[in-house]
Amino acid sequence: VQLQASGGGLVQAGGSLRLSCAASGGTFSSYAMSWFRQAPGKERESVAGISWSGGRTYYADSVKGRFTISRDNAKNTVYLQMNSLKPEDTAVYYCAADLTGWGALGRGDYAYWGQGTQVTVSS
Repeated sequence: VQLQASGGGLVQAGGSLRLSCAASGGTFSSYAMSWFRQAPGKERESVAGISWSGGRTYYADSVKGRFTISRDNAKNTVYLQMNSLKPEDTAVYYCAADLTGWGALGRGDYAYWGQGTQVTVSS
């Protein structure tokens, strides 16, 4: 399975970005998907997860109410809509395929990872 993340960029605080992660190979519709981020000098953290069907979503407290994860199994793509961005959201964002199928944050079997896309939020 190959994952290709895109959509990062530079945005002012309060702005929005939409990340995409396109999958090829494997059986996308059977995997849960998660978004992680890693800021310079910090540990990687999970920010959002979605079950294989899209019926369940999970968010870190730091992004709840601002970020929305969604998926389109017909397009083998997962999205992360990020609104009301803050400078502390600045990080490299990664998508990952979770073989458990459930999407619960930090509790998956993250077998495949995308290459990361940089998000920079200026104040």
